[in-house]
Amino acid sequence: MTNQILKNFNKLQFEHDLLHWYAESKRDLPWRSENDPYKIWVSEIMLQQTKVDTVIPYFNHFIEKYPSVYELAAAEQQDVLKAWEGLGYYSRARNLQNAVREVVEEYGGKVPSTPKELGSLKGIGPYTKGAILSIAFNQPEPAVDGNVMRVFSRVLKIEEDIAQQSTKKLFEDYVRELISKEDPSSFNQAIMDLGATICTPKSPGCMLCPVQAYCRAFAEGIQDELPIKKKAKKQKSLSYVVLLIENKNGDFVIEKRLENGLLANLWQFPMVPIEEIGMDHLVNWIYSEYGVHIHLRKKVGNLKHVFSHLIWKLEIFEAKTTQTEIHDDRIIFVHRDDITKYPFPVSHQKMLQYINSSIEEDTV
Repeated sequence: MTNQILKNFNKLQFEHDLLHWYAESKRDLPWRSENDPYKIWVSEIMLQQTKVDTVIPYFNHFIEKYPSVYELAAAEQQDVLKAWEGLGYYSRARNLQNAVREVVEEYGGKVPSTPKELGSLKGIGPYTKGAILSIAFNQPEPAVDGNVMRVFSRVLKIEEDIAQQSTKKLFEDYVRELISKEDPSSFNQAIMDLGATICTPKSPGCMLCPVQAYCRAFAEGIQDELPIKKKAKKQKSLSYVVLLIENKNGDFVIEKRLENGLLANLWQFPMVPIEEIGMDHLVNWIYSEYGVHIHLRKKVGNLKHVFSHLIWKLEIFEAKTTQTEIHDDRIIFVHRDDITKYPFPVSHQKMLQYINSSIEEDTV
């Protein structure tokens, strides 16, 4: 099928025009200043599900803090999560650190340059593997993500559903055939840049496209109809009451999430699955669950946080407690001035505004 799709496609001229455009127009990104496989690895992990403009300051801070695999391998996980705070998808950070530790222990601190060894590391899937091998080691390996599939679905007029894993495998075959053997690093980065800046999901800038002459979708006027992607399943919605529980010392109760699953090992304010518990039983549930007596004060806000697969609907309440000690390993008292030292998910970072506003009320 690959041969049929690429029949009569001018591969050499396509490559020439693409690389010429990239040489003149490539984005100035901090991880492109050198072909350090560790830095490229970090950037590619950060860029998963996250926009470039968001990643740049995080990348710079992270590399300043952990300039090589050795510093990251030796770091405390809580510090790494704190450095990642706000980027989301925190399993990326945990997997990255675990894989880096393996690189230090098994490969003497050198990022492996073979597909088998690199692909065996935690958190490195086919795309990240291809990106590191091609960009850092200049190997002609495909790096196929949503951007790349969008570009080639239009250029080659591929009408299969890109949400299917089998379709992604097809694109890997196409890219393997098309990729520059002399400069695979620039080729893959050029496709990434093209998808990010010109061949965008909506209203692609076809008149500015350096490979417009080869684009079959443009020739037929169907570029806006591709790629084909069936809608994902509807997100599940969960309702919680979040409690900002404060004692007389200005300490707040925070809870560490489980080691596995969503937002693992991050900290949060206690969350109550309110549809299961009910507001009438909330105070008793907190005592039976955590051993903390609380006095519920008032509702201070609402938040909605959207994940890829679910939605949190959060009602935030202030609460007081007379306790100054807790006998439960899952939760601790932390002074309001020290809360920001702990890594919180974005939704709970936003709740700090209610704590800060209560400080202002107390000092008026």
